[in-house]
Amino acid sequence: MTAGPITLPELAALPVSKLRGVGPRKLDGLGKLGITNVFELLTHYPRRYIDRTQQAEVAGLVPGEEALVLGGVSGVSSRRIRGGRSMVVAELKDRSGTLRCTFFNQHWRERQLSDVAAAGHDVAVHGKVEVFSGRRQMTNPVVDLVGDRTGRIVAVYPLSEKAGLTTWDLAEWVAQTLRRAEPRGLADPVPTWVLDRFELCGRSEAFEGIHRPGSMGQMVRARQRLVMDELLRLQLALVHRKVELERSQRGIVHVVSDADDGEPGGGRGLVGRFLDSLAFPLTTAQRRTISEIDGDLSSAAPMHRLLQGDVGAGKTVVAVASMLRAVQGGHQGALMAPTEVLAEQHAASVREMLDGLTVPEDGSLLGERPVKVALLTGRIRAAERRELLEGLAHGTVDLVIGTHALIQEGVDFASLGVVVVDEQHRFGVEQRAALRLSDRDGRSPDVLVMTATPIPRTAAMTVYGDLDVSVLDELPPGRTPISTSWVADGDGLEATWEQVREEVGRGRRVYVVCPLVEDSDKVEVAAAESTAEDLRHGALAGLEVGLLHGRMPSEEKQAAMASFRGGSTQVLVATTVIEVGVDVPEATMMVVLDADRFGIAQLHQLRGRVGRGQVASRCVLVTDGEPSPDGVARIEALVASTDGFELAEVDLDLRGEGTVLGERQKGRNDLKLASLRRDRDWVARAREVAIELVGDGTGLARHPALVEELELVLSDEDRDF
Repeated sequence: MTAGPITLPELAALPVSKLRGVGPRKLDGLGKLGITNVFELLTHYPRRYIDRTQQAEVAGLVPGEEALVLGGVSGVSSRRIRGGRSMVVAELKDRSGTLRCTFFNQHWRERQLSDVAAAGHDVAVHGKVEVFSGRRQMTNPVVDLVGDRTGRIVAVYPLSEKAGLTTWDLAEWVAQTLRRAEPRGLADPVPTWVLDRFELCGRSEAFEGIHRPGSMGQMVRARQRLVMDELLRLQLALVHRKVELERSQRGIVHVVSDADDGEPGGGRGLVGRFLDSLAFPLTTAQRRTISEIDGDLSSAAPMHRLLQGDVGAGKTVVAVASMLRAVQGGHQGALMAPTEVLAEQHAASVREMLDGLTVPEDGSLLGERPVKVALLTGRIRAAERRELLEGLAHGTVDLVIGTHALIQEGVDFASLGVVVVDEQHRFGVEQRAALRLSDRDGRSPDVLVMTATPIPRTAAMTVYGDLDVSVLDELPPGRTPISTSWVADGDGLEATWEQVREEVGRGRRVYVVCPLVEDSDKVEVAAAESTAEDLRHGALAGLEVGLLHGRMPSEEKQAAMASFRGGSTQVLVATTVIEVGVDVPEATMMVVLDADRFGIAQLHQLRGRVGRGQVASRCVLVTDGEPSPDGVARIEALVASTDGFELAEVDLDLRGEGTVLGERQKGRNDLKLASLRRDRDWVARAREVAIELVGDGTGLARHPALVEELELVLSDEDRDF
């Protein structure tokens, strides 16, 4: 009986050593590329393609323009030049003439191109055409070793110099694999209705088209199919995990209506009284988000929701309202922050917000007591800690705010109803999981994770696809504008320090942010300690200049922030320890030194520390020397926009999805071809299909071959079937 189509797990079980031409040396080279089996070989996709119908001939090259030239190497030489640098010169010949290619400080090119010449293989070079001594040449062009491959479209594979392989080695092994698979074909567990809905080609055609396309159109069609495969596998894992959590965990059904009309802020319940007590009206986005969270809290399934909002969008109010829903039903709330500075800041602001609010004493109607808010960090003394832990265990502490100390052994809750995790991407996976604690009746708390780092919609669907998402997309009234300017190469820095003096003279406060704590010989960027000392005795002499960085003991950090809030410190030199959550309304100016060393999201977060009062604020981004092109692009984006969501899209375009996906720390290793930038529409389509396939959680049982693939390609964190 003829065997059926070949599955991906079968390919993964076949070592590449079984392929013709893979000896010990080649096998070692493949290992260095992360290729040990045939499945990994087929998913080592080309990094680019050479369209031989678009290549230029040497005789037709135009000086000043970029071009792709394909030819043979007719000669290679090398010599040392001034400064001890190496120079390799290669002659590339096609039927119309000879192109000189010069490589500086790439001494290994001599052996590489000599070997190519000896083998009689072709080379493709891409670069800017110049004229030197009457001859056309390229300096340090991009080189692709394409061998003697024929065809209109030539695939070029990503290689490592250490691997000792050529692109035609990989192309030959891929072609060999596809030829052997052709009689049986490749199994395709994706349902036909999915392929039909999006007009996708079959899997065999896709692998053929991505590696050996007859046209660029065929390559594009193949790529769409394989991108959908990658994104669908990831979304199936995320959606399945979300549904399984909802099915398997028993939550708390919270009472979310207030006494009068059930609208947020409309009644006399605890949450209603809290919202009524605020000095400002809720935004439409805050009301919508509270309503979405209330819907989760009233369900028997535990909430797993991401609250995403720009700097100053009012996430804390929403978080407190969520925790108070638990408290008004006799449960407790916990808020976990990534740093002691932020935990202390949250505790101070929450206590201020809840001042005057009361709950029934011991659940009776005979008397009331204030809502009790406690702070738990590694800093508190033993006696205070024992008292706090007793309060949590007996239910007399309503809300606890802390760092990772909240999940240490010995911290028990009487009835933990709602957990809020702030800046959740800063916590490890294990820490986040530990907060999904069950109470004494085996019920899991509702979990709300917050981030002030806006994430593009498609990235959020991929990074946080196992969570429901709420977005605060408007700022509360009264937020003052922040003007941002760029001081390049020290030009205007003297005027900047004068502006700092003017702000301080008006009774306001200023941040000066540095990338490092101490001076570094390796990275010549401003260091907080030396900067503070220089400013005290130089540009800001006579002003009270303080210092805050993450290496300081907790007591010193707390004292430094208290001094700045109180006004004793007028200028605070700090590292990124102030990036999130620090709220000093009197701070109206920020100077960021070596700003090109920071990412867009980090700069936006830092900038959000000013403009929190009633006075228009400013942020000055200072660079020294010549920033990289990406550094310039980041600075220009910050100067042009204060919209965090707009900046998030720019950031994704500049940095790519690698950093964004890294927020989850593990598991996104299936995206070898898909790009969150190029494939935004396919992310949404994959999510749509995954929801349909998973259904109520039992849907994947009807697609066992698809489940086998998920178990093959997903990491341990994502594998949950």
